[in-house]
Amino acid sequence: MKRFATFTLALTLAACTRSPQETPAPASAPPAEAPATPSAVPATASTTAALDAAMLGRYHWTLDRAVDARGQRIEALFVRADAPVQLDFRDDRIGVSNACNRIGGRYSFEGDVLTVGDLASTQMACSDPRLMALDQAVSQRLQGRQTAALTGGDTPVLTLTSSGGDVLTFRGEPTAETRFGGPGETVFLEIAPHSKPCTHPAAPNRQCLQVREVKFDEQGLRTGTPPEWQPLYQDIDGFKHVEGTRNVVRVKRFVSGNKPEGEQVAYVLDMVVESEVTKDSPRS
Repeated sequence: MKRFATFTLALTLAACTRSPQETPAPASAPPAEAPATPSAVPATASTTAALDAAMLGRYHWTLDRAVDARGQRIEALFVRADAPVQLDFRDDRIGVSNACNRIGGRYSFEGDVLTVGDLASTQMACSDPRLMALDQAVSQRLQGRQTAALTGGDTPVLTLTSSGGDVLTFRGEPTAETRFGGPGETVFLEIAPHSKPCTHPAAPNRQCLQVREVKFDEQGLRTGTPPEWQPLYQDIDGFKHVEGTRNVVRVKRFVSGNKPEGEQVAYVLDMVVESEVTKDSPRS
């Protein structure tokens, strides 16, 4: 039986927009014997930072540790060892990825209190029941008021403590905007159903997605003739390819000549516009 599924989301062609304290020497200690103290905190030192929307928005926050009030690891939050739960803050919204569905809602903070409103999710079904349960486990622990602590440094850490005593610790990883120093260019890429072997100094002996850039008019209709398929040597951050499925995705493309070869271009998924399971895809 031929399996074919296509869905089209509304197309938006415009780019989306969204020291530790020094311990004084005892008064009785002679100045000459007091330990030397740097005049400034080194860039690598961890520092307590105020909860700040701009700071939150500059990083992807990956779940690193989660324990309940008794100090027991919350196993339900670590179903995907290869892709831990991730939080992203943009404008006044929080997004959760690497669960079964994409989850999101509004958030606000006052002082060290972070408040997350009701969370909504997409309605995709996952075959693994533990993955399905992950959606609820994450939502239950994020919604409501929590005490938040933000520690800066090379790898910032966000710690959320619920009124019930659950403690969730997230490790910050710079977003593409942070790494490249500015917003990227919005482009649409069509991704062929099958990847192919490719060779590149930055990506030897690997399978590469086959892509071509496509364009749409103001009514969301394709325009022009697509170019030839080309191998994409980089991964698309946030996108997981399934062999036998053709996709059209909207991505942010970041380019910098100051990066090492292989890191000069980065792609970040914005949204999946079309998805089609081709007739020659493996049957489930």
